[in-house]
Order: sequence, then C-alpha cells, then structure tokens
Amino acid sequence: MEYAPVDVVVIGAGQAGLSAAYHLRRRGFAPVAQAPPGTGTFVVIDANAEAGGAWQHRWASLRMATVNGIHELPGYAVPPADPQRASREVLPPYFRAYEEEFDLAVRRPVRATAVRREDDSATGRLVVDTDAGGWAARYVINATGTWTRPFWPHYPGQDRFRGRQLHVADYVSADEFAGRRVVVVGAGISAVQLLDEISRVAETFWVTRREPDWSEEAFDIPARVAAIAGVEDRVRRGLPPGSVISVTGMHWTPWARAAQERGVLVRHPMFASIEADGVRMPDSSFFAADVILWATGFRPALDHLAPLRLRTPEGGIRVADGRALDEPRLFLIGYGPSQSTIGANRAGRAAVRAIVADRAEVAA
Repeated sequence: MEYAPVDVVVIGAGQAGLSAAYHLRRRGFAPVAQAPPGTGTFVVIDANAEAGGAWQHRWASLRMATVNGIHELPGYAVPPADPQRASREVLPPYFRAYEEEFDLAVRRPVRATAVRREDDSATGRLVVDTDAGGWAARYVINATGTWTRPFWPHYPGQDRFRGRQLHVADYVSADEFAGRRVVVVGAGISAVQLLDEISRVAETFWVTRREPDWSEEAFDIPARVAAIAGVEDRVRRGLPPGSVISVTGMHWTPWARAAQERGVLVRHPMFASIEADGVRMPDSSFFAADVILWATGFRPALDHLAPLRLRTPEGGIRVADGRALDEPRLFLIGYGPSQSTIGANRAGRAAVRAIVADRAEVAA
C-alpha cells in the first residue's frame, strides 16, 4: 500500500474531530487535496456514511430539551430548534452545515484500521491504515469517541435468558416494550432517562451495582468542569477514564424528578444471576422479566491504536492535555476529560495549538 503524506490525520468527525479540523483551518492548514505548496495539510476521515457523529444514531425520543449538555461547535452557533424535536433530526444537519461552512472536506465512509509507527525514529511519521488507502502523518488526532463500543457486562446465566437483551445503543422507543416487564441496568443519565420513559408503558425494575449518590447541586458548567478535572487525573495516570458520574455522583434532572414523583425511581441492588425468564436477586427473590436493557455505558473506540502499544497494565492510555505521553505525535480528544461536548471543543483547540508550537520549534 502506498501512503500519501499529510501533516495531520484527524480520525473521526464528531464534535471533537470537527473542532480540531476547524482550528487547523484557523491556523492556516488546508485539506490535503486543496493545499497550495508550502501549506500545512490535514485530512479528516469518518467511519459514518453521513455527517452527525453519534447524534445520527441516538434514539428518536431523545429530544433537544433532554439532551445532556449540548455545546455548539466553535465558530458556528446551533440553529434555533423546537425543544421537542428529536436531537437526531436537528444535530446531524447542523454538523453537515458546519463541515460545508468551513470546507473541512471530510472523507467518508472511511474507517481507520491501524495506526503504527513508520520506523523507530521519534520524529518520523505515523502510518494510518484505512479501508480506503493509507496516510503517512506527522501527527494523528484521534477523535473516535465511544458510541461504537457499547459495554456489555457479563453475568451468570446471561446466555440462557429467553427474553430480549439490548444495549442503549440499540434502543429505539419505549413503545416496543409496552405491557412488558423490563429490567433497566445502570446508574447513568441514560439509564434514568429511559427508566422514566419506559416506565410509562411497562413495568420496570431498576438495578445498579452501587447505591446512586444523588447530588442536589445543579449539573451546570462549573460542575461539568469539576467532573472533567477528576477524569483528567485518571487518564494522566494511565487509568481507564471512567464515567463522569463516578466522579460527580448523580445529578437531579427533569426526568429523574419525574420518575421519582411517579414512584418508579426505586433502585434495587444488582441481580446475582440471570435465568431463563428473569433475574435472581442476591436475597434469592426473583423478578420475572421479558426484557433486559443494559444502560451500562461505552468504552473508548481505540482498537486501531493497538499497534502503538500504549495501553498501561491498568488498561488506559497515559494522556495529559489531550496528548499521549508515551507517543507525543498522537492526540486523543473526545477521550477521558474531553468526552463532554465542551471538553471536546477545548481539546480540539489545544491539540492544534500543540501541533503549531511543535512546528514552530522545528522551524526555529
């Protein structure tokens, strides 16, 4: 395979990837096919067939009024939208318009299959293999997010369950569970939101591994910044990023309050095992179930980075300020502290600033 030279490969065109591409444009870089001689070059690749990142895959009932912490992309405001419109109807067109507005020339669908070092030189290039050719880059900005890596815990008897099991990544609508008995597993924002929604048409049974730590403080921008700082410490040490909730506790949201008021926000301890027709609790009681909904989060989609051998024994990658400490030509944004939309914007800008500073140092 021949590898086309480029200064920066951005992998992923969600919030983080588009933010990075925008800042590359602002700093004088241009899409590789359009760049005049002597101009810094970049290419953005995205595995999705359409613009919109993970928003295009979200469930239809996730409306603009209930999305958690939408933050607009840099330099281009989110257009006014009816709060009751589905986020997947509003945000993908916004992302598409953003790509066009700043001429980011995203290439899709293109999936990165491997990132590896060209040679043993610390100043050499990183080779990016894709299913549509290869690139030899001075820097790689990885912005692949988590949506494609839903996390399914394993419990005894899971394969014997005769009902339906699904992850929130596969959720469409509460209507498909009408009249059923549904176990909702997980303590995150999505778990509580879907518990509220499904409990209006079905009998629900909510289980979590730990007792939720409810916080009365509003989950506003300062709270989010504090959460980001907590996760940042973890990834600097090479630990798996963990969730924001593991740092901040559970915050009361309108749907959590609604579920509480209707008496369905009743947490049970995690079941001990799964049986053919339901779940067996630690006290040996049994809850008959038709459906188990795993609202158990996602993991970073980083398999293509495996050839770089950056995983620590704890399972994370050591990252500080969005840069891999053990491979400084690699930036991970939308990872760890930059998983939030506001964090993704900041990480995109910081990565580009670091690249520009490196280039200036080499030129001097």
